[in-house]
Order: sequence, then structure tokens, then C-alpha cells
Amino acid sequence: MSWRSPTERPLRERTKLDRADSRRHHQSMLLQHLFTDGPASRADLARSTGLTRVTVSDLVAGLIEEGLVAELGAPAESRVGKPPTLIGLVADAKHVVAIDLSVDDQVVGAVLTLTGEVVARESRPLAGRRGGDAVAAVEELAAHLVAQSDRPLLGIGVATPGVVSRDGVVVDAPNLGWHDVPLAARLRDALGHAAYVANDANTAVVGEYTFGGGDEGGLMLMRLSTGVGAGLVLGGAVLHGHHGAAGEIGHVVVDPDGDDCACGRRGCLETFLAVPRLRRRIAAATAEGAGADEVLAAAGRTLGEAVAPVVAALNLGELVLSGPADLVDPLARVAGDTVRARVMPVTAEEFVVRAAKLGDDGVLVGATGLVLAGELGVS
Repeated sequence: MSWRSPTERPLRERTKLDRADSRRHHQSMLLQHLFTDGPASRADLARSTGLTRVTVSDLVAGLIEEGLVAELGAPAESRVGKPPTLIGLVADAKHVVAIDLSVDDQVVGAVLTLTGEVVARESRPLAGRRGGDAVAAVEELAAHLVAQSDRPLLGIGVATPGVVSRDGVVVDAPNLGWHDVPLAARLRDALGHAAYVANDANTAVVGEYTFGGGDEGGLMLMRLSTGVGAGLVLGGAVLHGHHGAAGEIGHVVVDPDGDDCACGRRGCLETFLAVPRLRRRIAAATAEGAGADEVLAAAGRTLGEAVAPVVAALNLGELVLSGPADLVDPLARVAGDTVRARVMPVTAEEFVVRAAKLGDDGVLVGATGLVLAGELGVS
């Protein structure tokens, strides 16, 4: 499995790098190539990065010593003369612990390899824990998973609902009762490992774009769980927006006379699409002799109406829905038809709404990407 992460921020030229920064930057270039394109010879790495062969050989030696890469031998078909030795990433050289807080009233975690393969998995009920109690639940599960790993730990990645700053402070997560919670710092202090925290939908869109074959023309992923949030990749970059709140489409009011929302307002999109609310409406409709189809069709139309302006404004190629398959599949069909009926033909022509290819693992895999970008510079 290769790694292809959307760029978190524009690359800026640096007028001067000290030796340690320069070496780390060059190592990141090599790792990026190996993640993206697979095994390569030292000569190939030199050509692709623009570094000298001497520099590449020195960097590769360091990465081999760290156990991050290994010599794989000569390719099956080699040219005349001495065959080159391929260098490849060692996927299980280190592990990453990933935590997903987007699942309804659960904290879900896993130990993963550097290429997003799940080694161990565990979930625990949150049982309504909020505020400091919810932070403690995250710390407890993370500590347990750290103990499960039999490899050096690269770091901890956490995906949470709400608005999250670049330095891992949860600015606002109403469903968890978190306001200005320095979650990344809390985890670093408690567990002694690097920790990264990001919005769950942004994390999921990283996973889907990287491993799920996301559309190069523009991708919005909506995460349907206890709440509803969206992550966007446009032009290969994750969009963060003003105050890092891009994608909070779940709190756009679609019915001012609707149900109360956790954010304090009424009739937000989240009140129509959050999984617990959908389940309750389906149960009530079934009790009255109707079925899930009518409830999901109405919710799908509301979803399509809400996102059509976004699709048109950004000319997105895909809307990806992440959540329970029995809800996502019918929602995707109706929402796709609704969007295409409301936008220009040139926008609608190849636009698709589909279920996330990675399912719920997309959040965990995306959280692995947070750590890879932060610790190895692979972005």
C-alpha cells in the first residue's frame, strides 16, 4: 500500500536550514518517494529528489540504521551490468496508535503499521463521559494500545469531532463537552510520545484520499456519526479555513423550526443526519407501519440540498459518505440525484456520491497519516 497524503499547507521556501533540519528534510524527500512510488534504487532516488548520489547513499544508510528502510535486492529484470539494489520502506519498522472519537458513544483505537495496516484494535464505551472524563477515556485507551505494540512507537494520532487547531487544541467539540482542550499536549505529557490531534472528518478525508483513490478534481467527505462533519481536499490540499473550522457543514441551519442541536441552535443539518437521530426516526416510522426507505429518502434530499451549493462553488468531483453502510448507501443514491438536479450540467456531468471505500477504518488510517506527516515529514 502506498502513501499519498494531501498537503497540509503550502510549501514555503526557507532561506537557511541548519544541518539537522536539512538532513531531516532530505530524509523526508526520500521517504515520500518510497511511500508514493514504492521501492527504488539509490540512483533512482537521486534522480527523483535532485540530491547527489553521495548524499542519497548517506541518507539511506541512516534510514537503514533506524530500521525505516531496507535493501530488497535487485529487481527481477535488470539491465546489462551490475544490477541496482532496491531500497524499500519497512512497513512494520514502527507502529502508530490511532484513536477515533467519531463513533457513536465509543472511543475506538488501533495499532497500525506505517502503511495503515491494522495490527490490533479495541473499542470501549464512552458511556456518556464528557469533558475531563472523556479525556481520561482517551488517555486510558491510548496507554493500553501503546502497551500492545511490539515495535517502537512513532506517535499517537487522534481524530475527534469539532474544531481543532493546528497544534492539537480542541477548540470546540459540543458532543464531547470539550472547549479549548489541549488534547495533544495532554497525551504527550501523559504517555511520553508524540501526539497529533485533528478533526475527524479532516482525518477521514486524508485516509480516503490517500488510500481510497480520492478524486484529484476535488473531494468532500462527510462523516456521519454522533455528529456530522466534512473534510475537503481541493487541488491536493486539505482545506482548513478561517479558525480551522472548514467543513462544519453539520451546523448549517436547514430548518429554523427543527429539532434542538448540540451546538445550541435549532434545525442544523446534523439534526437530520446524525446516526442516533436517523435510527430513532427509522424506529418511529417502523412502529407506525412505514419503513426506513421514506426516512432515508427525506434525509438524502435534505443532504443534497445542503451540499449542492458547495459542490457547485468548488466544482467537486466526489462527495464521499462515511458511516454505517445501511444508512450511507441509500443516502448516497438520493443525495447524488438531488445534487445533480440542482447544479449546472457541466458540474453534474461526472459528479458522484459514494460510500467511503475504507469504511470506518478510514479515520484510523487517516490518523496514522497525521503522525507520519508530523514525525517523518511524509505529506
